[in-house]
Amino acid sequence: MKGVQFSFDDNRNNVTLSIAPDQLEQELSAQAVYDALCEQGFDEVYLSQSAIKATCDKANHFFKTKDKTSVMEQVGERRHCEVEFRISEDNMTGYAILTAPHGGQIPDTAQVIRLAQKANICRGLGKKRVKALLEQLSEAEPGKRIEGLIAKGLPPRDGRSSRQRPLVPNALDRVLRPQQSNEKKVDMRNLGEIVCVKAHAEVMRREPPTKGRSGFDVRGNTLVSKEGEWQPIKLGNGTAISDHDENLVVSTIAGMPKYMDLIMQVDDTFICPGVNVGTGHVTYEGSVLVNGDVTEKMIIKAKGDVTVNGFAESATIEAGGDIIITEGAMGKQQDVMREYTCQLKAGGSIYIQHGQGVDIVCNGSLNVGRQLAHCRVSSGGGVTIGRPENPQGNIFACEVSSQGPVIAGTVGAISGSTLRIDFSPGFNQLQARKDFFEDLLKQIRTNATRHKEKMDIINNRVVPKSLLAKVSEAKELLRNETTLLSWMESKSVQLLEAKQHYQESARLIATKKLYSGVSVKLNNRNWRSEREYERAKVSYDMHQWKYEPMT
Repeated sequence: MKGVQFSFDDNRNNVTLSIAPDQLEQELSAQAVYDALCEQGFDEVYLSQSAIKATCDKANHFFKTKDKTSVMEQVGERRHCEVEFRISEDNMTGYAILTAPHGGQIPDTAQVIRLAQKANICRGLGKKRVKALLEQLSEAEPGKRIEGLIAKGLPPRDGRSSRQRPLVPNALDRVLRPQQSNEKKVDMRNLGEIVCVKAHAEVMRREPPTKGRSGFDVRGNTLVSKEGEWQPIKLGNGTAISDHDENLVVSTIAGMPKYMDLIMQVDDTFICPGVNVGTGHVTYEGSVLVNGDVTEKMIIKAKGDVTVNGFAESATIEAGGDIIITEGAMGKQQDVMREYTCQLKAGGSIYIQHGQGVDIVCNGSLNVGRQLAHCRVSSGGGVTIGRPENPQGNIFACEVSSQGPVIAGTVGAISGSTLRIDFSPGFNQLQARKDFFEDLLKQIRTNATRHKEKMDIINNRVVPKSLLAKVSEAKELLRNETTLLSWMESKSVQLLEAKQHYQESARLIATKKLYSGVSVKLNNRNWRSEREYERAKVSYDMHQWKYEPMT
């Protein structure tokens, strides 16, 4: 290009554009000059198009006015990587902002870390994060800005509050954990000794709170943690604080211990070798332990747990707590009023080794060791047939109402006998509660809005001194109403989440085989197996039942 010269300085850091206007044949185009610079390799550094245009405009002016003054300007420079840092408002994260160089150098990891420390990012720096950011920068186009996290603070971890540790197991927990006979085998019949404690026995200990762990932010400031708090011990019936240790709970009576809802209690226990015509019916305010069988037409009623180390045949057992029958329960269904001769009703959970012809009602969950057949079940929790960690039991020819998952090894029978599983009652109860709560919330929300509007009108007026006390009282009532409304809004969200959780937990799982004749129901949504399936899961999703094979 005649009359135009490009040159690097001695260090090849700057590019100079020289134009002799008297040698030009025509006016220069800034774009043509820029393209010429690129063709000759000067684009290895940063070229300023605005500087090139200004230089060309000046030279063109001299060309028009026949001025022979040469024009020389710096239009390019070698730019190294630019490094900036940013710290979040809470000082818990630090970021590096790197601008890709134009022919310049890229700093190494150590250099970036030193610069970060000078920028007050002192702790939590990650060499791997910096290295990954530099690798990303090396592939970026010149001038591109890349931002990445390079430092993270450590939030403080507050101390854990005091915890209560039972020193004796619940009877139900003992049953669900059979004793290990050797290193590889578990004896399902050996359930260990029945847990009954003597008076003054140690049943629970309160473990002290922990101090927690201090944290830090990226500026190096220490974030102090809070120590855990001592939680009060809630004493149940039959227990007291030890005289020599305020963190130790002892029994005041001989009986059966039970730990539930953070409360340890010891039920006065009635122990008998069996319940039959010789002993008569048993009605007891505490727990009942039967070291034998419960024979036909016998009745046991207890406020606490009922444990039967034997068999229950055509008997009625009612418990305010759990019912545990180590051998099994059997009865038959009478044609009149579809009543069952064997009935189990528990305020807690129920465990039986096997059941046939039994009417089972429990507020907690139902666990059957081996098989459940020809029974009617109403469970406030789930139904598990087999060991909880690996259910392999059988269930068939039953009517089950459950509020949790139903899990078994074999579901249904090869004969195609009907097995009905209904998840509707618990869902409808939850839906009715939610609808009632929503109506109440709507009413309170409307009242709160109306009261706030009235109070805004009062605030904009001059109130006589004689009414100031009543206005203050009205403001306090409005604050209380607003607090109540806020609580109810959060409770409404919780009920919606509970409804979604219920639908997610409504499922049938067969870990071995699912036969035909099995029906699952949630209100008007039904699913029925018309053939045999291998390992399968039937779950409720998007308002319909869905079958999935299990691998």
